[in-house]
Amino acid sequence: MADALTVSGLNVTFGGKTALRDISFKLEKGDALAVIGPNGAGKSVLLRALLGMIPYRGTIAWAPGTRIGYVPQKIDADRHLPINFHNLLAAKSATLRLAKAEAGAVADAVGITKKILETPVGHLSGGQFQRALIAFALLGLPSSTSHDEARLGEPSVLLLDEPTASIDESGEEQVYELVHRLQDQYDMTTILVSHDLNFVYQYATKVLCLRTSELCFGPPDEALTKDVLEKLYGPHKYFHHFHHLHDPH
Repeated sequence: MADALTVSGLNVTFGGKTALRDISFKLEKGDALAVIGPNGAGKSVLLRALLGMIPYRGTIAWAPGTRIGYVPQKIDADRHLPINFHNLLAAKSATLRLAKAEAGAVADAVGITKKILETPVGHLSGGQFQRALIAFALLGLPSSTSHDEARLGEPSVLLLDEPTASIDESGEEQVYELVHRLQDQYDMTTILVSHDLNFVYQYATKVLCLRTSELCFGPPDEALTKDVLEKLYGPHKYFHHFHHLHDPH
């Protein structure tokens, strides 16, 4: 299997404070990586470094021809803002010089209707908004952050920063299933920040555990040992996670 991403000795500091320390891992094409850890562990910082949005030391090597899509955490939108996702998708398609049909194709792929596309962004539910953000990401990033200017759109890698943070529990599973389906449909590698260990065990092929430095990396069933989970979340939260995951009821 071809490598999709190699990270070696990654360090990020802000104002003398360490945000990430000596992170190293490798992903193969088609991997689904879950990045977990407590608040302040550096999960979002890692995504920003991978996107080249912040300075870092170390090596981040994407495979040649990599095309990146990025889904940020929930963006608060003004309910009075006179703009909808139909406008946003059309504008991004024009900016990237994609065919007009691309916007409709990604909307169909994530299951958002014409009515949702034409609803002002501030009036969408959390789940609708997040699906629309995923559609927006599927158009790819501008050429300044793409590694193949001739093939924008249809990203080969999708980065998602806690895509269910603003969604109620009933909608979380739908978003995770959508991401999993899109990964198969578009033959993508995914990197998803999450606090949900159920998602990690169900969908991730690899997990990266962060607490500023790297605590574990590998297949979830092998990497998420009792010791690692206690270091990440503490004994009390580990007990809660363990029994929630293994109780069939």
